[in-house]
Amino acid sequence: MSNTTASLSRKLASAGDLQSVVRAMKALAAASVGQYEKSVSALGAYCRTVELGLGACFRESARLPSPRPDKPARSDTIGAVVFGFDQGLVGQFNDVVADFAVKTLKALPGKPEVWAVGERVHARLADAGIPLLGLFAVPSSVQAITPLVGQIQIESEARRAKGDYARLYVFHKCPRAGALYEPVSQRLLPLDVEWQQGLTNVRWPTKMLPEVMSGGTTTLRAFIREYLFFSLFRACAESLASENASRLAAMERADKNIKDLLESLHSRYHRLRQSGIDEELSDVISGFDALAGS
Repeated sequence: MSNTTASLSRKLASAGDLQSVVRAMKALAAASVGQYEKSVSALGAYCRTVELGLGACFRESARLPSPRPDKPARSDTIGAVVFGFDQGLVGQFNDVVADFAVKTLKALPGKPEVWAVGERVHARLADAGIPLLGLFAVPSSVQAITPLVGQIQIESEARRAKGDYARLYVFHKCPRAGALYEPVSQRLLPLDVEWQQGLTNVRWPTKMLPEVMSGGTTTLRAFIREYLFFSLFRACAESLASENASRLAAMERADKNIKDLLESLHSRYHRLRQSGIDEELSDVISGFDALAGS
């Protein structure tokens, strides 16, 4: 009996330690989800401001000025940015977004060339035979997103200026209700007439219409750079929010399973101990009866 109760005691201690680790990771994931969701929410107001500025510029100009690269773009090349993750406990997160990107890019006319954010999704894309242009580290906080987006913009603009591509797509996970998420894609370039008309139709929030200075071209180019910046920033923040929401859901399931296991172990331990106590009492009573009879 002692060996069995000792074994159950060790299992209870191990399960308790594991539950402490799981709960700590759950708290960390919940805090991380909060900061990324707040950043996405705060970005909405900035996005609205940029779109209003673009609409004002388009209303004052007859057409969207298309900055031409130094060399003609190869029409058969597609640039893409795929956001993945390097930490564990998120299931098939990288596989899902990588498979979605591969399927979408193969359906488009042209040859894809991809920047990967995260070593795991980089390896998954390489296994799928997708040509890779580079690898970026996954940011560990909201503050680290801005430098990452700056690096992506510098490299993508340098290649676009050389005429390496004219189309640019971004792939990432987008959070949904609860702990759900889904892979999504967005075409960032080229900025076509339909996109321009959509922003032109955005109404100015006041009766005092704005005036665009310097002929509008310089201001328009600045707004376009900001539009591309917050599009990449939002994609990265939504990806990180989806990752931590997935990890939070996994930790909640693990915490529930460990709680059920602890209840089962406690029940077995108490039954076994009570059984041992009953046996010892029976032995004492039997011995007493034997002594009394003699």
